[in-house]
Amino acid sequence: MIRSCKSYIGLLLLLTGHEALSQSLMFETATCIARVTGAAAPHEPFKNPNATHTTYNVGGTDLGIIWEIDKSRYGLFFGDTYGRYHFESPVVKESDWRCNVLAFSKDQHLDDGLTIDGMVIDSLGYAKEIVHSRKDKSGTGDWTSIPTGAIQANGAAYVHYMNVRHWNSSNWGTNYSALYRSKDKGMTWKPVAGVRFEENSNFGQVGYFKKDGYVYMIGTESGRQSAPRLARFKEQDIEDQQAYEFWSNTDHKWIKGQENRATNLFDDATGELSFIYHKKSRNWILLYFNEKRYEICARYAADLTGEWSAPQRIAHGGAYPKLYGSYIHPLSADNDSIYFLMSVWEPYNVFLMRTKINHR
Repeated sequence: MIRSCKSYIGLLLLLTGHEALSQSLMFETATCIARVTGAAAPHEPFKNPNATHTTYNVGGTDLGIIWEIDKSRYGLFFGDTYGRYHFESPVVKESDWRCNVLAFSKDQHLDDGLTIDGMVIDSLGYAKEIVHSRKDKSGTGDWTSIPTGAIQANGAAYVHYMNVRHWNSSNWGTNYSALYRSKDKGMTWKPVAGVRFEENSNFGQVGYFKKDGYVYMIGTESGRQSAPRLARFKEQDIEDQQAYEFWSNTDHKWIKGQENRATNLFDDATGELSFIYHKKSRNWILLYFNEKRYEICARYAADLTGEWSAPQRIAHGGAYPKLYGSYIHPLSADNDSIYFLMSVWEPYNVFLMRTKINHR
């Protein structure tokens, strides 16, 4: 009897995988810990440990896609970036426009803010552009190159970016999405020739997470209106797009090299996403911006392929007008809170947020 009971439990765990071990999660309303970029507004209650407007000529920027470069050292990719005089008198519009910039942080204690301890800089000491663009604002050319996800894989750092043609709607017009690579821990970057997602790809914007030898990639079309889809590849195959595998709920399997076979993980309009495997709860956690509901929300799942929980609102535009972006700090994986970087369109800067997790 004991042996058969043990066999039954073993079979149950085998059939359900992590689901037998995972926990149900409730996410509290997020609170703002500190400003990350730019100058503090008058009477602003948040800490501002970086003063990037004077230190790196980063007066306004957004996103803050963060990944671990090596142990206890993180990279943060920001989007379109402007200097201090874009926002302070005398206003000089776009004279120092950079399509993206990159910061570094070794901060391990986020409850008092996130400290930046360096950026990739030019000869003047200003943060410099990493992924170049022609800045053609005609709406038919190469306007800007916006980072969407970053990962350390196979001994190098990679950033996925979308090359934007126009911003005319929620489904932005892009020319393509592709990768840049750094082999010196983020100091210099070069384009990757072997990976390119076309304009209407469901991996025009992505988030990455690395686990058990695979890099997992959740993607959406460029913009904020499509549902997310899932892919994976071995670390050593990150530059070989034909080796990418795409998850099909229809076929209940991974399908190599056929991006169009990927199916929706769930049906919800998904913008600016990030995700992690949360070790403490044995769940995958996904954050994203939903434009229609005007919120940043969280979902969780025991397995990346699903079933995913219903969305839980963690930040709303009523409290943070013109919010977007939700990029999880890797330190969250071992924590009772999720720390993430949120953008606010006005004052066009990035803030560190925290949502506590309650286990059921």
